[in-house]
Amino acid sequence: MTPFGALITGVDGLRLTAEETAFFREVRPFGFILFARNIDTPDQVRALCAALREAAGHDAVITIDQEGGRVQRLRAPHWRDWPAPLDHVAAAGAHAAEAMYLRYRIIAAELAALGIDSNCAPLVDVAGAETHPFLRDRCYGATAGQVALIGRAVADGLMAGGVLPVVKHIPGHGRASADSHHDLPCVTAPPAHLAEVDFAPFEALADLPMAMTAHVVYRALDPRPATLSPVIIEIIRRSIGFDGLLMTDDIGMNALSGSLVERARDALAAGCDVILHCNGTLAERQAVAEAAGAMRAAAQARAERVLAARRSPDPVDIAGLSAQLEALTGGQEHG
Repeated sequence: MTPFGALITGVDGLRLTAEETAFFREVRPFGFILFARNIDTPDQVRALCAALREAAGHDAVITIDQEGGRVQRLRAPHWRDWPAPLDHVAAAGAHAAEAMYLRYRIIAAELAALGIDSNCAPLVDVAGAETHPFLRDRCYGATAGQVALIGRAVADGLMAGGVLPVVKHIPGHGRASADSHHDLPCVTAPPAHLAEVDFAPFEALADLPMAMTAHVVYRALDPRPATLSPVIIEIIRRSIGFDGLLMTDDIGMNALSGSLVERARDALAAGCDVILHCNGTLAERQAVAEAAGAMRAAAQARAERVLAARRSPDPVDIAGLSAQLEALTGGQEHG
């Protein structure tokens, strides 16, 4: 198989331009990520997904951030609005794992109907007293065990619906008191605490097909952000045991320094498999694609395993699942 471009990229609008189409034909990116700027109607999204795959020249992965709460790209009137994950977990109480399975099985049905075959979830960062508000209500709980249990349910719900999960933000973003969209978070916890709490849910979910890195510095381990750190990538691969496709978080975020080209090169040199570049001009995307180049052999093998993991959705009664979810959460099914 011809190697994919080591890139998951965003697109500008509701439909591809001629310039974007030519760019994707040349680069053959592994995948794409959609945002609100790409979403209008169900028919429009289906057409965009088909055009993206045709331009890439293969059945490219198309992913999205559909967590619920503040982070959901599909919204009413065509799709459901969801409460923040932490609020939904609280509403379900002892039935949280079952409720979150149902929630993400319903989300998977909405995504699969559009041709979107991946979701950037589960988020298994463990919430703590210092967790920044940008992340806190996106979490599933404050203990590693609870977060791992619910994270597994989220992943299972997505996969039952034919949608590949992307576990994030490996190896753990929960202790970060800064928003990595704007600043570089620095965590000072000792290695034993990181392993026991932050890294544990990722170890429990290390069999999932894809993971997204954290733009976080773990001072006790390495002065570089995890995304750019060979030390942290080695921990992800060896100690945590994740051997799936490792994508960066968006390299355009302000947590990282240097040019986009430098960030892409440094992330791949550290051991990431694929660069996620969400926002930027066509010229910036072209520069990142050139820096990323084609996937290396190990990354290509992981990418092929990801594609092989895709499956058709299980038969499902969405109305029945919705009723079950409403019963478990006291009617707090929607945001």
